[in-house]
Amino acid sequence: MAAICYIALGSNLENREENLRQALAAIAELPGTQVERVSQFIITAPVGGPPGQEDYCNAAARLTTEMSPEDLLTALAGVERKLGRFRTGEIRHGPRLIDLDILFYNDLILEKPDLTIPHPRLHDRLFVLRPLAEIAPEMIHPLLGKSMMALLRACPMGSCP
Repeated sequence: MAAICYIALGSNLENREENLRQALAAIAELPGTQVERVSQFIITAPVGGPPGQEDYCNAAARLTTEMSPEDLLTALAGVERKLGRFRTGEIRHGPRLIDLDILFYNDLILEKPDLTIPHPRLHDRLFVLRPLAEIAPEMIHPLLGKSMMALLRACPMGSCP
């Protein structure tokens, strides 16, 4: 049975919009996975990291997948590598060609060293909540008990931590 997943996409290097489009196309080619819905692309200021970074292009997507959460994480990392992102030596919150994060996997609550679902900081990040609330406004966060629209309204409209 396929799981419903939501992922965040971001890029602030080279052709940001094209990077997101290529990532979505590669995700659609993953075994047993379909991209069902994609938010509008939004441009946001970088949060944290070194000064002088370019703005990010961000989006959210709804997927169905037959992969386990761990296999999906591995597959998304493979998409990042295919598009030219290599995490070794990368600066935390630094510039990224592509960044793919699992936000939700059904209403699973999972905490492992390399994977936490729901994403632990999504409710504090305007650049995640805006696109997510666009495609899933009434979805309830399984730990916080609030809809994506309610979380968006509660997020400071400036720079979220």
